[in-house]
Amino acid sequence: MNQPHQKTTLYVGGLAEEVNETILHAAFIPFGDIKDVKTPLDLATNKHRSFGFVTFLEKEDAAAAMDNMDGAELYGRVLTVNYALPEKIKGGEQGWAAQPIWADADTWFERQQQEEEMKRMQAENKAAMEAAEELHRKKLAAEREGEKDDDAGTKDDPMARAEAEALEQGNGA
Repeated sequence: MNQPHQKTTLYVGGLAEEVNETILHAAFIPFGDIKDVKTPLDLATNKHRSFGFVTFLEKEDAAAAMDNMDGAELYGRVLTVNYALPEKIKGGEQGWAAQPIWADADTWFERQQQEEEMKRMQAENKAAMEAAEELHRKKLAAEREGEKDDDAGTKDDPMARAEAEALEQGNGA
């Protein structure tokens, strides 16, 4: 079943970084009245993702814009213009114009959650490794203290001192 918004909303790909919604609007207004222009942003960089959507009031204007602008150059980049795919996000029959985010929002959200979970696990692993290293350092320090105690015991114990001297004389002879 064809929904009316499908034939009035165009996908515009290959946008140069400098292109914003105002420039995109200006490039497509010669073909007819425009209802809406969107350039979804990449939340990480806060820049558009090199594509946008232009929604015309009339499907004839959208068809003319697609025929004329597909393969055209804007800011040194060749545009790809075709009909936008039907909306995949829940949001009713209003189409792309009513949607503030892109079609793969669910996938993006899952990926963000996975990345956060991975970072959390890495932080836990790092904390566990640091705790284990600290425990190991304390154990080594305690063993060294024990060795010092052993040396001190040799000095105070006359029998141990006599054995140590006998060993040294035996090795020297």
